[in-house]
Amino acid sequence: MTVTQMTALTRGRYRVIMEDGSAFVLYRGELAKLDVKEDKEIPEETLRRIREEILPLRAKKRVMNLLQRRDYTAAGLREKLREGSYPETCIEEAIAYAASYGYVDDARYAEDFIRCQLERKSRTRLEQDLLKKGISKALIGEVFEKLAAEGTAQDEESMIKALLEKKNYNHRTATDKEKQRMYAFLYRRGFHAEAINRALLLDIT
Repeated sequence: MTVTQMTALTRGRYRVIMEDGSAFVLYRGELAKLDVKEDKEIPEETLRRIREEILPLRAKKRVMNLLQRRDYTAAGLREKLREGSYPETCIEEAIAYAASYGYVDDARYAEDFIRCQLERKSRTRLEQDLLKKGISKALIGEVFEKLAAEGTAQDEESMIKALLEKKNYNHRTATDKEKQRMYAFLYRRGFHAEAINRALLLDIT
């Protein structure tokens, strides 16, 4: 198969585009060692080595390096690897590799995220945040059920009251302006209007 185009990405890194439209990234030294050049055919054995040995190994190393810095969801890792132009097969293999060692666990990620944010955000906001991170709604629901069974997850009004206590809010002495400001603060965190009104003892229609 022939290389139709080679584009420099960063210093020493090149995107190699094949005649079938597939692409991958190699370093300058690898290009020289494998004799990969624009408008030149790559032998099948060399192409197999690139796709089945070099790229999968690099993808695994990339995933492990990312996870050393912080936790990622599987979707987050996919996004990072796609940015590096790794083939989908390499991406899935790398994520499965990390998951086999327990380094990628969306359920654990969701539980840790919820526990950390529970006192500051509503369930709705937490669900929205986790959905953006690529965690399924079904899995999020399972985690909330688990936390509720443990007595960790609270209803919205209880969460709002806890926030109000932290902010030393007193509805008896609060001015209308302070109530409106607090309402806006809670609403931005995803709490439902009805729950906020009850907690603040407001009569907003």
